This record gives sequence, structure tokens and C-alpha cells, in this order.
Amino acid sequence: MARFLALFNGAAGEADKVDLTDQRQTEFLHAWAAWAQANEKAIVDPGAPLNAKKLVTARGVEDFTDALTAYTIVEAGSHDEAVQIFSGHPHLGLFAGNSIAVLECPPPPG
Repeated sequence: MARFLALFNGAAGEADKVDLTDQRQTEFLHAWAAWAQANEKAIVDPGAPLNAKKLVTARGVEDFTDALTAYTIVEAGSHDEAVQIFSGHPHLGLFAGNSIAVLECPPPPG
């Protein structure tokens, strides 16, 4: 079994977020919970939202923004299996253009 990091990319603009009704947000959270329950054996870390962001470079530290909204870590037998876990995730239908990047995290050598 290998571990995979899923990075959730949000495509919503500020206007889209304002239009998100309480009912739709509640439905989304219930769908996310149902997805998590259905995939609980694969989930290593359910993740969290990605909020305040700092970029560290040789020149210093600065605040930044990007489209990353959350992460989750799962264990699967292959990269394709990990991708399949996220193929029906409710995040994909919340806003047009949302996506999930699934990255393999191999164990350290030795």
C-alpha cells in the first residue's frame, strides 16, 4: 500500500462563494461526510482546509494566495486506485472548475 496526497483546488470566485446558500453548503458537508464514511478504510488523514499561507524563499517570507483549499491523505494499492477514490468526491461538483490533484508520496528510502 502506498500513500497519496490529495490537494483540493477551488475554482470559485468571491461572487460564487457569496451565492453558496446555507442549504447547498449543508448538503455539500453531508455529501463530504458520506464520501469520508464510504472511504474510511483508505483515509489516513482526513485533512483540513488550507487557509493562511506563507511562502518561504531565500529572500524571506511573504503571504500568498492560490487555489488550494484543502488536503486529504489516503492509502491505496496503486495511483489509479487512489485516483478512483476521489473520482466521485463532492468537491468536484461544488463549483465548475474545481479539481483534485492526487500525488503519490513514496516512503523514504531505507
